[in-house]
Amino acid sequence: MNKDTSFHTITQKLLDAWLHTTSQMPAAPDDIYRDVVDLLTIRMRMTLVVLDGEDPLQWHLKVVRPSGFSSRLLNINKLFADQRIGEFRDRAYMETAVIPRYREVIATQKPSMELVKTRVLGVNLGYERLILPQKTTARRPSWLLTVSNGRFMFNPPQQQARMDATDEAVIQLLTEGATAKEIAADLGISHRTVEHRLERMKERYGAKNTVHLAAMLVATHFDRDVEKS
Repeated sequence: MNKDTSFHTITQKLLDAWLHTTSQMPAAPDDIYRDVVDLLTIRMRMTLVVLDGEDPLQWHLKVVRPSGFSSRLLNINKLFADQRIGEFRDRAYMETAVIPRYREVIATQKPSMELVKTRVLGVNLGYERLILPQKTTARRPSWLLTVSNGRFMFNPPQQQARMDATDEAVIQLLTEGATAKEIAADLGISHRTVEHRLERMKERYGAKNTVHLAAMLVATHFDRDVEKS
């Protein structure tokens, strides 16, 4: 397996294979993914959606290739195992981030490519997703093929902390990758003051360390973006 294969390369190969199929002779799913599935990296997963009837809750999710990525926040492979959509643990996620897009692809019978920012079981997720429908002359395809590439996964803080202008500046520099010494130099304050402010923020957010704090702060801004959209 080529660990360096980009998601762009994967999607282009899938689209090329899809374009070479015809609606007069509907293809099987593996006609599309046969030469691609072994190129998927650990952050990518591929799922076949079998469209059993009109009710999306009865549509069956079948894993073609699971993700190789593990996290303490969510067991992605266990959560997205073979199942019907109606059996998925987070119905709100399916009804907002999945079913509407599937319906659109089914109706247009055209591929869909997008960056998804959503929440599953309280955890913020971001991933790229390509959805390919079976080409057919029938009223609707019998399957969809989806491939996704995980971009980020954050557990948002339980409470928002009040911050002054200096805290906001420290946060901005921290999320840009600056060290405590670099933050102190940029803001014209002592290294000890920066450390004290970081420790106070870790206590407020319940962060285990500075890296965890930075991730939680990014998640906070992600939440704000979701609320505005």
